[in-house]
Amino acid sequence: MPITATPTAGPGLLTPQDHTLVMIDFQSQMAFATKSIDAVNLRSNAGLVARAAAGFKVSTILTTVAEKSFSGPMFSEITEAFPNQKMLDRTSMNTWEDAAVIDKINAIGKDRIVLCGLWTGVCIVGPALSALAQGYEVYVIADACGDVSGEAHDRAMDRMVQAGARPMTSLQYLLELQRDWARSDTYEMTTGIAKQYGGAYGLGIIYAKTMFGAHEG
Repeated sequence: MPITATPTAGPGLLTPQDHTLVMIDFQSQMAFATKSIDAVNLRSNAGLVARAAAGFKVSTILTTVAEKSFSGPMFSEITEAFPNQKMLDRTSMNTWEDAAVIDKINAIGKDRIVLCGLWTGVCIVGPALSALAQGYEVYVIADACGDVSGEAHDRAMDRMVQAGARPMTSLQYLLELQRDWARSDTYEMTTGIAKQYGGAYGLGIIYAKTMFGAHEG
């Protein structure tokens, strides 16, 4: 019997309501040794993810490690998107082993987890493998993560994907939450985030709107 297609989204796509975003250790000390992505792109991608999550009202956890004693504050691109949100500071390298973080995960109660942060091979692999082992679906925003070398980042991504994590990118995350330009209530927000943080894609939006009054919807 032939398959009948329907105009509906597949269950593997994210929606603003179905997941918890955990942004981990976007801090100065961690960024100094990050070499797999340059600091400008890293901060821009982190800002894009944070603005997307805040704008679409995604359940979001912001966590740091040794903020006051060693690693420094979280990037302002993230904290400015969540001005009233408390950072959950830890001592554990693996976020999933921190009781306060897990209490928050359980209070939110969603079985999809989206991760990004520094470093990929420690701060992201730890919670990704731990969450997968406990039955969660895990997505990793690969270009909003970084590590001490390209090799370290790539092998960490390989390890997580082999365990069942699903890789994606920061711009993909934003556009997947919007997914239909006819959704007028979030259209201006989405294109505004893209214009500010979306690199060449954002420049293209600025050009099209300025020169031709173009509109995707």
